Amino acid sequence: MKICVLASGSKGNCSYIETDGTKSLVDLGMSASYVAKALRDIGVDPSEIQRVFLTHAHSDHIAGLKVFLKKYHPTVYLTEKMESEIGFDIEDKVYINEHEHINDLDVEVFKTSHDAADSNGYVFTSFSKSIVYVTDTGYIHVKNFKKLTNKNIYVFESNHDIRMLREGRYPYYLQQRILSDKGHLSNKDSAYYLSKLIGDNTERIILIHLSEENNKPELALKTLLDTLDDKNKRIPDIEIAMQRESTEFVEL
Repeated sequence: MKICVLASGSKGNCSYIETDGTKSLVDLGMSASYVAKALRDIGVDPSEIQRVFLTHAHSDHIAGLKVFLKKYHPTVYLTEKMESEIGFDIEDKVYINEHEHINDLDVEVFKTSHDAADSNGYVFTSFSKSIVYVTDTGYIHVKNFKKLTNKNIYVFESNHDIRMLREGRYPYYLQQRILSDKGHLSNKDSAYYLSKLIGDNTERIILIHLSEENNKPELALKTLLDTLDDKNKRIPDIEIAMQRESTEFVEL
């Protein structure tokens, strides 16, 4: 099982996940040309992409979807509520609500909390190796903790530093939206959840969806490391995903 975050941030998000029998994207919020080039840069032909899993239908997660579908024709996995928000017809689609088994890829869905028509997080598993994918959520319900605990890789939102957001130029209503239960995880919240969820099987954390306006990679990393240190936990590899750079292509 392999993963590479191709782009992550307020201007667009897209990740690539591969198993022996599947090649998939999670979200497609960058242009189709950007995603195609990023895939080729890691040795993947974009025409080989078989499916796209959507977390939700905000533009920074679907901006390149229409063109990519027209050119490469993957199947889109989404919910009916997401489809109602997209604004264009998707012919090849699967409504995913709880669980899908696709070749050697097992996909579990859990609900996130965001100001979209609907939003999903995912646990991708292949041959006992699992990736937790969490983005664009104001909180994670405790009922999902068991499903998300002690996985191999966590791709996890760490959107903003609360102080930077409060002291920044965003208007008050936008600050409140981001800080709300239907907004985004702060560095502090992200670190708290990760400290609860990681376990002996955890090999890597990739922090995603950092705000260019209200966060800095070094702040997100320090908050996470300090929180894990307080809990006497250590992770071998922590990486920060950037807006227009791919992360390391990681194989489990």
